[in-house]
Amino acid sequence: MAYKFMEKQIIEYLSKYTTITKELEDAVSESAFFKSYKKGEILLKEGHFSNECYFILKGCIRSYFFKDGEERTIEFYTEEQVVTPANYAKSIPSKYYLECIEDTVVNVANPALEKEMYRKYPQLESLSRIIAEVIITKHQETFTEFKTSSPEERYLHLLKTRPKLMQRASQYQIATYLGVKPESLSRIRKRLIKNKLIS
Repeated sequence: MAYKFMEKQIIEYLSKYTTITKELEDAVSESAFFKSYKKGEILLKEGHFSNECYFILKGCIRSYFFKDGEERTIEFYTEEQVVTPANYAKSIPSKYYLECIEDTVVNVANPALEKEMYRKYPQLESLSRIIAEVIITKHQETFTEFKTSSPEERYLHLLKTRPKLMQRASQYQIATYLGVKPESLSRIRKRLIKNKLIS
């Protein structure tokens, strides 16, 4: 029963990009492979190879790397987001980690499964390309926003666009994502509260 509910979640996500046909529903049912991970589990380590990508049904995954002995958060991924490591299906080691910061349930794909599904269901391959283009565009917009804004502006933008993330990630993780020290984030918060820009 739980699997059927999760398959429905995937179908609802795909319906944002295309008309759902019986063929597409069959493809989802046939290719769905669900995995559950506990909070703190590492899905990918720096220096390791990646042969899996993930669609998050429940939970939160953080990507990060180490610089000068300190963590730097790259991104947080939550429900209905796709996590495709940069070295996915490539013979190159990862430059970062993927960690579940909550108990997480994902649909897992791998190159062999994708190839087989694309062969049997051509619509799925076309749809995957469309979704990939949307994801790339969003990442470019996020990167541009990040590079052209101050830490305070980044924090306000995060509050506006992903408010629930503040309860799901630690202040330390949020700070490393914004590119500041935790104590600097505390000062930013105090200043914004004092100026009544946040409560």
